Parts: sequence; structure tokens; C-alpha cells
Amino acid sequence: MKDYIELTKPRITWLILMSAAVGYFFGQSADWRTWTNFWTLLHTILGTGLIASGTAGLNQWYEREADAKMRRTKGRPIPSGRLTPKRALIFSAVVAVAGFLELTFAVNPLTGLLGLFTLLSYLFLYTPLKQKTQLSTLVGAFPGAMPPMIGYAAASGTLTAEAWVLFAILFLWQFPHFLAIAWMYREDYARAGILMLPVVEPDGERTARQIVLYAIALVPVSVIPSVLGMSGKFYFLGALLLSLIFLYSGVRVAFDRSIVRARRVLLVSVIYLPLIYGLMVLDRPGL
Repeated sequence: MKDYIELTKPRITWLILMSAAVGYFFGQSADWRTWTNFWTLLHTILGTGLIASGTAGLNQWYEREADAKMRRTKGRPIPSGRLTPKRALIFSAVVAVAGFLELTFAVNPLTGLLGLFTLLSYLFLYTPLKQKTQLSTLVGAFPGAMPPMIGYAAASGTLTAEAWVLFAILFLWQFPHFLAIAWMYREDYARAGILMLPVVEPDGERTARQIVLYAIALVPVSVIPSVLGMSGKFYFLGALLLSLIFLYSGVRVAFDRSIVRARRVLLVSVIYLPLIYGLMVLDRPGL
């Protein structure tokens, strides 16, 4: 059971569920007295967790040969031999289908379609492109930014400007986060034939530049929730400060393209997301 749980990547799944919950929060009415749909939220979290877990397992099944070549992934359940590929495939497929059915029939069809799009685009576009082009990171950022959209659609049954802003924040956040990881493990990725940008261009100049550019873009986008009335002035100031700190860590790695600086970008990114979500939720007008 431990190996099956590990196959679902629970440390990543909790970030996905957090993003979906934030989306659900803003898809609901701003008046807390109207929040009566506890069961819808429960089904949303359960369905999202299942489809995310199934996608993670299917991805590991697809990449089992590449994982076996990388130091940081060779201990995963499939390449280590603790789970056979067949068992991992069946388990992951069943979990993913259960998640899709949960979102479609226990929440609403739009939520189910968004979950299905996330799964299909991740598995059939992003995953195979990783060994063909460094643009896979751009392609993968689209399914990666879907969780708040899924949560928003679950609560409201539609997608508005607020949902797209949540999507945009998560979309931009991913690039510094994953490029920092790619720089740290570029030798591992090269060994597995995964064409991340630091593998294609080992000097790291374009990697650092993209980290900075996406961090710059995140600064104005992160404060849009205040402009749309989703959150107040406290969030505006907090989001601005957090985004500038994130940008500063990116600028540092641009001047010193080392693993230490990349690790700090990764650390800041992991702290950034829950903090900005927390500020956004706590400073929502009407609460």
C-alpha cells in the first residue's frame, strides 16, 4: 500500500488540492452565510485528488524507463521493482477514471471536462514532449494551472475572469519553480534524455533569463485579484511584497547560475504559493 500511495505523489497532490480549494472558495458567494454546499466541496476535493493521483501514477508508468536512469527517481516504485508496470498502470487508470466520474456526476459536467482535459493534456502532450523539445515546460504549464479552474467551476458551474486570474497566477508561478528544479537536476535529465531547457543550453543563461521574465510577469498579475475586488488592500500589499521577493531570488540566480541559488528560487516558490493563497482568502471582502 505504501508503494501505491507513493505512486500518487502525495506531496504534489496536496498543492493541487490547495489550489482547487482556493478556486472553489472564490467560486462561492462572498457572503459566508450562503456557504451550504459542503458536500460539493467534499466531492470536488475527492475527485480532484483522485484524478491528480491517477495522472501522477500514469505519468510514472509512461516514464518508467527514463526514471530508472535518473538518480532522484530510480527509487520510485516502478523502476525500483517494488511495483510491476502492469499493476501500476491498472491502479492508476482506475483511480484516474474514478476521479473523472466523481467530478462529472457528483459535482458537474464542466468540472469533469476540466479534469479530463488536465489528465489528457498532461499525459498525451506534456509527457511525450519532454523527450522531444524544451517547449514541453510551456505545454505542461497549462494542465499544471488547471486546479483552481476546476475548483471554481465546481462551486459556480462556470468560469469567469476571477477563475482565469487564478489560472494565470499559477501558470506563471510554475516556470521559475520548474526551471529551478531543471537547473538543479540537469545532469539527471540529460542522462534520461529529457530535453529541459538547462539540458539543451547547459550554460544556464536562457534558463536564468526565463526565470526572471516570468517572475516579472507574476508581479502585476498577482495583484489583479485586488483590482477585480476578489481581495482587498492588505492582499495587494502582501502579494506585491511576496512577488518582489520571488523576483529578487530569480535575479540572484541570473547573476550567479549555481545550484545553491536555484535551490533558493525553489524554496521561495514553495513558500510563495500557500502564502499568496492565504492572503487572498483572508482578505476577501465580505468575510
